[in-house]
Amino acid sequence: MSYQKANHILPRDLLEKIQEYIDGELIYIPKAAANKKSWGEGTSTRQELRLRNEQIYADYLKGERMDRLAEKYFLSFKSIQRIIGQEKKRK
Repeated sequence: MSYQKANHILPRDLLEKIQEYIDGELIYIPKAAANKKSWGEGTSTRQELRLRNEQIYADYLKGERMDRLAEKYFLSFKSIQRIIGQEKKRK
């Protein structure tokens, strides 16, 4: 997110109207609902986590213990339980 100078992008009459409500303060104008991206859409993070979780489940099916998986993937025991449960449902 970057800041824009309102007097460079807004029509003068709109700027004056906004100044009636907030003068010289910072405001955040959120994206329109139609322009919002879902989590992970702009990066490869969602795909990377999907692959990691599939690998955790594959390791589990090979007989690796959950406490060892937690150490291996630097996650809590509860997170490993949750991931394995989700992967079981997906399969």
